[in-house]
Amino acid sequence: MGGPVSLRDLEALVAERLDAGPLGYFAGGAGDERTLADNEAAFTRRQLLPRVLVDVSAVSTATSVLGTDISMPVLVAPVALQRMAHPDGEPGMARAAAGAGTLMCVSTLATVTAREVAGAAPGAPRWFQLYVLRDRGVTHALVDEAVDCGYQALVVTVDAPRAGRRERDLRTGFAVPPGIDMPGVSAAAGHSVGMTPADFFSLVDASLTWKDLEALVEAVDLPVLVKGVHTAADARLAIVHGAAGIVVSNHGGRQLDGVPAGIDLLEDVVQEVSGDVEVFVDGGVRRGTDVLVALALGARAVLVGRPLLWGLAFDGEAGARWVLDTLRAELELGLMLLGAATPAQVTCAATPAQVTRAHVR
Repeated sequence: MGGPVSLRDLEALVAERLDAGPLGYFAGGAGDERTLADNEAAFTRRQLLPRVLVDVSAVSTATSVLGTDISMPVLVAPVALQRMAHPDGEPGMARAAAGAGTLMCVSTLATVTAREVAGAAPGAPRWFQLYVLRDRGVTHALVDEAVDCGYQALVVTVDAPRAGRRERDLRTGFAVPPGIDMPGVSAAAGHSVGMTPADFFSLVDASLTWKDLEALVEAVDLPVLVKGVHTAADARLAIVHGAAGIVVSNHGGRQLDGVPAGIDLLEDVVQEVSGDVEVFVDGGVRRGTDVLVALALGARAVLVGRPLLWGLAFDGEAGARWVLDTLRAELELGLMLLGAATPAQVTCAATPAQVTRAHVR
C-alpha cells in the first residue's frame, strides 16, 4: 500500500525526499517549460490501432541496438549527478540496467568515473555520453577511459553549446552540493562542488562543427552517435560525417524552449535516414505504450531519463530496476494487445489527425 503503481507515481513520491535545488534541477526545463510539458503531451496525440487474430502466445520484447542484444527497446538515458538523488548513484543504475538486460548510457556529468560504472556491472553493455569540452585534453582522456573500459559506443551531445535558461535553478540558486563530485568535470575545471549548470556548460566547446564530429569519428574505434538532432537535414549531415546512429532529442526540454516534442520530430528524421543508421528518441516516455508509439514511428529504441532518476531516488538500485521492469511488463502487454509478437513487427501509417496506426509486418 502506498507504493508506486505506474511511473507517473514516482515523482510525487520522491518530491519530499529531495531538497528544492536538486529536485528542480532534475525535474525542470528551460524557459516556460512548454517543450518539457509537450514531450509528454505529444504521446497523447497519438493512438495505437491493434490488429486481431494474430498469434501472440509467445511475445518477446527483445531487440538489438548497434548489434548488441538487449531485453527490450528501452535504454537508460545519460542523466547527470545521480548520487545527488541517491547514494547508489550511477553504479546502482548500472546494476539495475544490467539486471534488466538492457544498456546504460553514462553521462560525462556522472558522479563517478566511467571505470567505476563499468566495474559495478562487469560485462554489461554500455555507451558513454560525451560533451566535447574546450579542453580537448580532458575530452580525449574521457574518451580513452571509455574505450579502455569496454564501452561500446560514444554518444556525442550536440544541442548544448550553452545551458538553456533553467529558471527553477535560478530560483533555488542551484549548485552542485558539497560531497558530490563529477570526476570528468573536476578534471577540466579543478572542482565540481559549487558549480552551476551555466558554469559547466561554459566548459563546453561552442565552436564545434561537423568537421569536428568527423575528426572524432575517424579518431575513435567505436561507433559514434549524435544526440540532440531536431531536423532531417541535420540527421543527413550526421550520416555524411560518419555518425553510426541518431538520437532525436530536445535535451528533455532543458535547452531551447518552444521546440517540438521529440516524438513529433522523429518521423521526419526516420524518413530521411531511410534505414541508413539506427534512430533513437528520448523525452516524455512514461509508459510501455509510449515505447510502442516510438517504435511505430521508426525508432529502434527509446532512451528514458527522469523516470529512472525518480526510481533511483525512491529506492536506489531497486527503484531503478522497478522502473525498467515495469516498462518491460507494460511493453510486453502492449505488444500482445496490439497484435505484434516482437518490437520489429510494429510499424505505422500516420493520418492527418496524427493517429499512429500500428500494424504487423
